[in-house]
Amino acid sequence: MRRDVDDRDLSICVITRGSENPTITSPLTLFGVMPIENTAGYMIPVLSSNDLSDPFGQLGLDLSDSDLRETAYEIFVGACRSSGGGRPLTYVSQSSGRSSDRASSLPSLQRSLTLTAASKVKKALGMKSKKKNNGSESATENRPATVGELMRVQMRISEQVDSRVRRALLRIAAGQLGRRIESIVLPVELLQQFKSSDFPTQREYEVWQRRNLRVLEAGLLLHPKLPLDRKDPSAQQLRQIIRGAYARPMETGKHSEAVQTLRTVTMQLACRASDDFAPDTCHWADGAPLNLRLYQILLEALFDVEEPTSMIEEVDEVLDLIKKTWGILGIDQRFHNLCFSWVLFNHYVSTGQVENDFLFAADNLLLEVKKDAKSTLDSGYSKILCSTLNSMLEWAERGLLAYHESFYRGNIDLMQSILSLVLSAATILAEENPSESGRRKVIDVADAKVDVYIRSSMRKAFSQASFDLFAFISFPFESKCREKVRISRKSAKSQLNHLPALCLLAQDVTDLAFTEKEIYSPILQRWHPLAVGVAVATLHSCFGQEVQKFVSGINELTPAVIQVLIAADKLEKDLVQMAVEDSVNSDDGGKSIIQEMTPYEAEAVIVDLVKSWIKTRVDRLKEWVDRTLQQEVWNPRANREGFAPSAVEVLRTIDETMEAFFLLPIPMHPDLLPGLMSGLDRCLQDYILKAKSGSGGSKLNGVFKKKDRSHISQRRTPMQSTTERNDSYSITQLCVRVNSFHYIRKDLEVLEKRTIAHLKSIGIREGSIVNGSRKNFERSLVACVEGIQQVCEATAYKLVFHELSHVLWDGLYVGGVSSSRIEPFLQELEQNLEVIAETVQDNTIRTRLITNIMRASFEGFLLVLLAGGPCRSFTLEDWSIIQEDFQFLMDLFWSNGDGLPIDLIGKHSTIVKGVLPLFSSDTGSLVEKFKSLMIDGNGSSTKSRLALPPTTDQWGPIEPNTILRVLCHRDDKAATTFLKKNYNLPKKL
Repeated sequence: MRRDVDDRDLSICVITRGSENPTITSPLTLFGVMPIENTAGYMIPVLSSNDLSDPFGQLGLDLSDSDLRETAYEIFVGACRSSGGGRPLTYVSQSSGRSSDRASSLPSLQRSLTLTAASKVKKALGMKSKKKNNGSESATENRPATVGELMRVQMRISEQVDSRVRRALLRIAAGQLGRRIESIVLPVELLQQFKSSDFPTQREYEVWQRRNLRVLEAGLLLHPKLPLDRKDPSAQQLRQIIRGAYARPMETGKHSEAVQTLRTVTMQLACRASDDFAPDTCHWADGAPLNLRLYQILLEALFDVEEPTSMIEEVDEVLDLIKKTWGILGIDQRFHNLCFSWVLFNHYVSTGQVENDFLFAADNLLLEVKKDAKSTLDSGYSKILCSTLNSMLEWAERGLLAYHESFYRGNIDLMQSILSLVLSAATILAEENPSESGRRKVIDVADAKVDVYIRSSMRKAFSQASFDLFAFISFPFESKCREKVRISRKSAKSQLNHLPALCLLAQDVTDLAFTEKEIYSPILQRWHPLAVGVAVATLHSCFGQEVQKFVSGINELTPAVIQVLIAADKLEKDLVQMAVEDSVNSDDGGKSIIQEMTPYEAEAVIVDLVKSWIKTRVDRLKEWVDRTLQQEVWNPRANREGFAPSAVEVLRTIDETMEAFFLLPIPMHPDLLPGLMSGLDRCLQDYILKAKSGSGGSKLNGVFKKKDRSHISQRRTPMQSTTERNDSYSITQLCVRVNSFHYIRKDLEVLEKRTIAHLKSIGIREGSIVNGSRKNFERSLVACVEGIQQVCEATAYKLVFHELSHVLWDGLYVGGVSSSRIEPFLQELEQNLEVIAETVQDNTIRTRLITNIMRASFEGFLLVLLAGGPCRSFTLEDWSIIQEDFQFLMDLFWSNGDGLPIDLIGKHSTIVKGVLPLFSSDTGSLVEKFKSLMIDGNGSSTKSRLALPPTTDQWGPIEPNTILRVLCHRDDKAATTFLKKNYNLPKKL
């Protein structure tokens, strides 16, 4: 990418290996681009002039530049002689008064050279007049005295050749007084004036003769003004003469028959007429491309031979004289404007592209060319016009299609000049060839061209940035120079080498976009209103291709992947913002540019990757839960706190997952957090539910369902109690479950605080954080609360009705109240309570569990009294013992104030205390009370028998079913008679 001038040489470089001191070579020289230093000291990249194609075409003959210069000079001197009004020309020997006499002999060339006012030609072309240093006396002495002498020097014609030309023209003029130069074939006349003895050597004579014959061949046979029939006898004869002269030099001179024959043939060919031709004119040098090449050489004489980057101060006088050759060369104002613009452009290129005045002048002259093109229908002119303009375009577009490699801050004005010239040429071509432009308006040509230059340059600049980055990463030693520049432009120097490659490329693309906007777009916007938008859209597309390849190769979520996607998202936002700002005043508001920028959807990719990452973590945790719970033994000695190791591990995994999530360098933590927490919440809920239900084995499911008391009474047998005591889910294991659920609930509160702290650190408000986090772990929190409650109930009922069934259900009051009292049950219950107190660490949970055991014990005590079966019967005298046993049971849970609170014991003992007085009531009062309750409940009945009372969920002193059960267990005759009479119950139940 393009940098400022001072870091240019380091930004792109090639290291030459194999030497102790490696040399840094500008890459411009590697691609045919030669840098030169201008007067300001900047290294300006220039394309090689060898790449500039000749628009006029090849002559097809071995005519060197020197040959063409001599021919052009002969035409120039002859034309100036002819315009002198026919004054006699006298030859002056080189040995006497050379300069002054020769000058006087040619009236058109005799004007002396003086420093005149500013050149009208330069002013018209928009060129600046340079002040030469005239302080040197030697410079003044060596300065040509006349325009003729100046032209000789400019065309690099030796004095010997100049003398021969002038002598020949004097002889021609003497022999053909009154004839115009246009009416003769000059090479033939020159051949007649000299013979071999007039030359220092035979070799020089033969070269001179061969040159004139080749000029005749080019002008009359190969490139004639009028198309020539190859069977034309004159043409065939001329070919034979020329071929013979090539093989053996012909004799020349005033009396040469060969020359006379040559004159006859050439005049027949040169004087072929057309309606458009002027009368009495010979056409031997006015066919393209010969005339254009000769005229080009004459125009090139306007540039100072000693200082090629300057135009001579006498340009006005010399150009006036050059125009006198128009008649011979078939040049008019149209061809002059076209040739002169090409000569200016070509000279700018060939002299190293350092003198921008030549470029300005060529561009200004194209305005006249444009007018000429509109006003002519000449197909020959149109062909030369298109060829010339295409040659200019071909060369200039090499730089414009990659203007980041050719232009920078130090020479940006040059880009504007080249761009102006190119667009002028392109517009003329579009007008000249409307069919190639289709229906597109000519006014759109500049816009379309600039659009192509921007897109091409952006693509190449992006490719160069990618290549530099690859070299920087792959060959850090050889890219040391790039590293220095890159680090100097980055604030985080120490982190440079730790960034992924595409992150660095995104930074370079951002720099490239801002450089484009700052340096190039102000120039390009003169012709393209959306220059910035087109540039950033192209960069967006280039980087988008890299993003697509990168995304397609992503296998897992890593910090580097996220860094790249975030860098791509930031780059896209910067580029879109630049495009929007650039398009504010456009006709469509920038919609076309924005629509061109297909979104990267980096955020969506990040979201999908994070969701996939979350799903993987959650699925992994779920599998772990299923596998671990199958192996968990719920050992209370596994740790000091008394909870399961699997609970610790599952929470640790959740915590690590949350930490890893917040370590992801993404900007959308708040949006994705609910999904993560919901997945983790489901896993934790699954752990709690499976732990509560026995890892899905349903071994404890029955305990969680309320049993009908009659059903319980029916299924209790000593064998069943013994079998159930072999259950692997012991009381301590259930206590470990309760501990684990409580631990999870507490740790969720800690996790919630950590989550809030993480979210605060990224700027999320506390209100939305707390509500969101609590809501997302709601399932687990509810499952913990329900799990603790249900496992506490399960533990209580398992202890009372399973573990202690042999001393409660199978032993208490069996065979007589006084002989089987509650002490065995209390002893074993107390032992279990001590174990539970040691296992359950939290006071609140321990109190809840013991309370459930107390409630289960009270219910078990009532079951023994009211549903104890035929093995139990009670008399009125047993009431005091039963009352005392229940007091012992309550005292066990009170434990002299160290146990449960007295009011809690009183609350749960209310039912038992309400039922016990029934055992102290006589049978008659119980019967009457039962009848009264049954009649009140069912209304008056005429039946002799009472209906069975319904079974309710709550026993009580005024509940008929409870009173009936007391009567069923009353050991007296009255109770038996009542039951036999009303319900046909046997004497012994």
